[in-house]
Amino acid sequence: MEYLPNDYKKGQPRWCPGCGDHFFLASLHKAMAELGVPPYETAVISGIGCSSRLPYYVNTYAMQTVHGRAAAIATGAKVANQKLAVWQVSGDGDGLAIGGNHFIHAMRRNVDINIILLNNRIYGLTKGQYSPTSPRGFVSKSSPYGTVEDPFRPAELCFGARGHFFARSVATDAPETVDILKAAYRHKGAAVCEILQNCVIFNNGTFESVYTKDGRKKNAIYVRHGQPLLFGENNEYGLMQQGFGLKVVKLGENGVTEKDILVHDAHCMDDTLQLKLAMMDNEHGFPVALGIIRDVEAPAYDDAVNRQIEEVSAKKKYHNFMELLETNDIWEVK
Repeated sequence: MEYLPNDYKKGQPRWCPGCGDHFFLASLHKAMAELGVPPYETAVISGIGCSSRLPYYVNTYAMQTVHGRAAAIATGAKVANQKLAVWQVSGDGDGLAIGGNHFIHAMRRNVDINIILLNNRIYGLTKGQYSPTSPRGFVSKSSPYGTVEDPFRPAELCFGARGHFFARSVATDAPETVDILKAAYRHKGAAVCEILQNCVIFNNGTFESVYTKDGRKKNAIYVRHGQPLLFGENNEYGLMQQGFGLKVVKLGENGVTEKDILVHDAHCMDDTLQLKLAMMDNEHGFPVALGIIRDVEAPAYDDAVNRQIEEVSAKKKYHNFMELLETNDIWEVK
């Protein structure tokens, strides 16, 4: 059966006009339709926050859970029913603060769920406190003199927890967002998609350099497996290795040609270059990497658990409570 985005739509989204959640929701509907997984075989699970209202707007199985526990519920749903396509939706506060413990263990275990991290660097629902991804010095209601903390960088956290899939897009970039969502679903294991988005009320312009199409041409690089790492309005810039790091070069200067440019390998087990790409930012003279940065095969937790259950069950004399009772002496009391 062929599905359309409307088949996955439900309700009237109640987000502020211009919120990045609107853009992402449209991309999710489109990705679901193109993947063709029936709504009755799909589950969307969230925690608490503005973005965590999303389950109300999808015509699938859906559940808004408690603060920070989306990954735990998503893990249970996937292990209990492997046929489900499980999408976990969390904001940077819900997913990386109170939910940080569950996030890293979902990575470590490699549970086959699609973790969507909607990152706007702020607590929006509770009216503008700084979040785990807010930059040092950020002024907010909970840090009126500027936060003195360094932020989490989601890619670094994912890689450090032995994550095998990490991708990034901008909420306003629908084609790229749809592509990485489809790739996340096809990846067997925990797949993290960081979505850079704007909070028009409490953190307007936080990703301004890449939020428009023209901005991305100048300040972002789309990484594609097997293709050279080129960027710029006319692909006039590229990335080369310099010692243990990277450097930006311009083609044609100092004899640099496309042959000198690094080629992206998203499937390499050694994540050294992938992490360097994921950590680039405009503040240090680098483009922001968008696309599938890491996509490596590894055993999935839910597969292993269910296989183990089958193997142990096959060796047991009993498979349910009644059979367990019948393995011992039985007598009747009259």
